[in-house]
Amino acid sequence: MKRQNDPSAPKEALYNWYPGHMAKALREIKSKLQFVDIVFEIRDARIPLVSGNRNLSETLGQKKKLIILNKANLADPGICEKWKKWFDEQNEPYLFVDCFDKLALSKSVTLARKIVEANRKECNPDYVETKTKLRVMIVGLPNTGKSTIINQLANRNATKVADKPGQTVMQQWITIDKDVELLDTPGVMPPRIDKPQHALWLSAIHALPDDISGEEDTALFLVKHLLDHKSSEFMERYKLTESDLTVDEVLLKIATIRGCLRQKGLPDLDRVYKLILADFRKGDLGKTSFGTPPGLK
Repeated sequence: MKRQNDPSAPKEALYNWYPGHMAKALREIKSKLQFVDIVFEIRDARIPLVSGNRNLSETLGQKKKLIILNKANLADPGICEKWKKWFDEQNEPYLFVDCFDKLALSKSVTLARKIVEANRKECNPDYVETKTKLRVMIVGLPNTGKSTIINQLANRNATKVADKPGQTVMQQWITIDKDVELLDTPGVMPPRIDKPQHALWLSAIHALPDDISGEEDTALFLVKHLLDHKSSEFMERYKLTESDLTVDEVLLKIATIRGCLRQKGLPDLDRVYKLILADFRKGDLGKTSFGTPPGLK
């Protein structure tokens, strides 16, 4: 069974994917900072640092920020606990959430108010807390769940949601209630991804479009990762009983079990790749995290 690519060496184009509308979005974000009290940076809980954006952080400057790590329900709980400790040590305000858990998500507004009020008191010792409207900007990489979070907070379909990155193409103000307004912004990728491994992580969580990153490389990476981490959900999902299977053997078994076959019983690998990616992104292959906090292995 021949494959064209090595999963550890994704296409070079992956590292410099930066559509023109993202550069424009970054400029617009900077121009609107003066109108908001705080920024919600939405990241993916499975890759808390890599799903951030150094250029975005530089653009925000001294503006107060709350990092919301979405899709915590899909991440490894043990790894999430390590990240919580790391964020505490960095003195970075954060919140791990499942965007479909409204109760947990509502804590973001409460925490944001505390951060804003504390900053006002720090800047002006004579400041007296008042109930003013909270204006929040939502930023983050594509497909990290910004639109779903806004819709959940607003309790209505205020923005378009789709299972592919890059759906928000312009800024828009959304009223949550009489005390809170959100400014939605398009997803912004870093202009360059330096490490092949990070590109694969971003592709796995669908922050990079499949037509840019390539389904084959990402699917092969996921299979190897899940085999290396002995994912029981992965093994059960595809009825894999042997513990020492190679990546190629797994692909062949998945093709056979799921009927991804061509004429003469040959495996249809393209269908297998799509299947693996779809199952992973739905959370059907178990709770998974990529990487650990700096200083930990």
